[in-house]
Amino acid sequence: MKTRKYLVLNGPNLGHIGARQPEIYGSQGLDSLPGMLKEIMGAEAEGIELLFHQSNFEGNLIDRLEKARSEGLDGVAFNAGALTHTSLAIADCLAWIGVPCVEVHLSNIFARTDEPLRQKSLMGKSCIGVVAGFGILGYALAVLALERHAAKVEDKK
Repeated sequence: MKTRKYLVLNGPNLGHIGARQPEIYGSQGLDSLPGMLKEIMGAEAEGIELLFHQSNFEGNLIDRLEKARSEGLDGVAFNAGALTHTSLAIADCLAWIGVPCVEVHLSNIFARTDEPLRQKSLMGKSCIGVVAGFGILGYALAVLALERHAAKVEDKK
């Protein structure tokens, strides 16, 4: 079985997942992600390598996305935080790098009607899908979706 590599990429204010505003974002940290993948995928999870990166700086996130392309990574589970709604630069990067990406949000951005800006994504059109509202589980679901996408692409070759 080929090992696939996926980047779990987080933007501003997401360096303290599990501690930051647990009433909105949950209390589990990214350290629980491998166990969740094993629960969801069973033995198939053993063929997956996760790489983690977080930055509060837009340019650093773009640099990491470009590096994901040059490394030949199989996909990105990307929670860009507030940059999801404001960064044309990240949207432009995702549009050209050719690495499958799933947009991830810990909270259900569509239910945050008190903040309508959070319901719009500039990067979504360059992603294969969006997972929102499931806390840390959203990252595991994103990796599962990326894995299924990679298998489909492989079958077409």
